[in-house]
Amino acid sequence: MGRVTTLRRAIGEGVAPLVDLVYPPRCPACGEGIGEQGGLCVDCWNDLAIPGDPSCALCQRPFGESGPDEGSICAPCLGSPPVHDGIAAGTLYTDTSRKLVLALKHGRRIALAPLLARLIAARIPQAEDERLIIPVPLHRWRLWHRGFNQAALLAGELAKAGCGTLMVDGLRRTKRTPSLGGMGAKARARALAGAIAVSWADSVKGRHILLVDDVLTSGATSTACVKALKRAGAKTVVIACFARVLDEARVHT
Repeated sequence: MGRVTTLRRAIGEGVAPLVDLVYPPRCPACGEGIGEQGGLCVDCWNDLAIPGDPSCALCQRPFGESGPDEGSICAPCLGSPPVHDGIAAGTLYTDTSRKLVLALKHGRRIALAPLLARLIAARIPQAEDERLIIPVPLHRWRLWHRGFNQAALLAGELAKAGCGTLMVDGLRRTKRTPSLGGMGAKARARALAGAIAVSWADSVKGRHILLVDDVLTSGATSTACVKALKRAGAKTVVIACFARVLDEARVHT
């Protein structure tokens, strides 16, 4: 979808139907035919799980229709209060959201970023002041290997949508870390110790931050980022992600 969407933009919408004739629009998640480039088929739209209310007052974890009243706090947050100031997740992790994330990150279908970012933007709460939008960083070796940072692509689209001011290099990875999949909480913390640093402390001091990533799984990496930003004086840090994996449905991406 990325090459086709780019081609449509390059030649203009006037002759875009010719592009669609050569490259018929397909759902990026399942491959079914759709009406136009850049969307999803009905079945895949229906498989996306959009978080709703009531939800946890601290992490926005959805309780479900039969859950506690608004303003309640979920059990994970009661057991371990988060260091962040909220989570804005475009979707919960489902088979379709997984396919979209993998297509963006490993399939290099970067034209999916606007679609994913629109779903994130719809869940971002209002802030007192303009936010700085900072993506979760990749280590330079991984960035060179992949060619792009998917979190930075999403952050750029959120900035275009008016969600704040992009600071693409606000955080940096100071060392390479192993895959955190399968590690316990203590092992993840050890692996990430000293791995995240703020690039421009004066720029984040006193500011509201939107920390952007594609998927929120264990939260270990985002927690390390939040702690670094808070140490630098950030006033609030809200985590914005496309897909959120709930504790009872941990997976690897």
